[in-house]
Amino acid sequence: MIDITYGAPLFEKREKTAVALGYFDGLHPGHMGVIGAALAQRDLKPAVFTFNCDTTLPKFKSPEDIISFENKRELLAKAGVEYIYAPDFAEVCTLTAEDFVRGILREQLNAGYACCGRNFRFGLGGQGTPERLVKLGESFNIRVEIVEDVCMDGELISSSKIRELIRMGNIEEANRLLGYEWQFKLPVVHGNEIGRTISFPTINQILPETNVMPRFGVYQSYVHVRGKNYRGITNIGIRPTIENSRGVICETHILDFDGDLYGENIEVALCRFIRPETRFSSIEELKDQIAKDAASWK
Repeated sequence: MIDITYGAPLFEKREKTAVALGYFDGLHPGHMGVIGAALAQRDLKPAVFTFNCDTTLPKFKSPEDIISFENKRELLAKAGVEYIYAPDFAEVCTLTAEDFVRGILREQLNAGYACCGRNFRFGLGGQGTPERLVKLGESFNIRVEIVEDVCMDGELISSSKIRELIRMGNIEEANRLLGYEWQFKLPVVHGNEIGRTISFPTINQILPETNVMPRFGVYQSYVHVRGKNYRGITNIGIRPTIENSRGVICETHILDFDGDLYGENIEVALCRFIRPETRFSSIEELKDQIAKDAASWK
């Protein structure tokens, strides 16, 4: 997948695209329905317009991200998207609806087709609606399709619902709605290395403040390391048994793996909530509990 956010406009290359528009936080089945509509336009190159909300401007507050922007890019590439255009939200939020369609869809992305969900908004003050996009598309010879919402068991799949489930620790239901295990891909940092002294070495990762924060506690997980998946036990929280812990950390013991992963970006996917984070009276008691947690992962 080619990032053209700050590259040459596709209009100059004369490659016509089918553009899926949206924030696409989580890339759940509702989002994939919109992206699938763009992928279905066989005579056009599939592209995605999305917002990058990593802005430093205080007046713009992005939602808590379900997945990181890096995860989003990887999932879009796996889906078959060939181009991504992802400007900072602050760069496009003041455009009029007409300027958005002219400057981004026609001139930057050379769109012959565009699609969005019913909740998509664009342009100054979010005044651009899907219906407005249809009319503006006609003016610029861009065919526009509004993709219907996706429901599961009679319930609308939404990012806000998935965020709520993750915060509650109901990771199995969140995963069902996402269509995959909720994951994060972060660099491994140095910790207190207590785990090595009790025969349960762990990798430590710091979850960014921009991410949705899962319920503190212990989870069964999968860990993707150097092309292979391992089972893991992941503790998310402040590690109350260990003194001088530094903020919220994701600490994962990888079953059947022994190696140095410091500095590597490692993907961890949560599967099931096991128990709340607990303060133990001793390191030995903590060791016994970790052994029980690991034994529960069949």
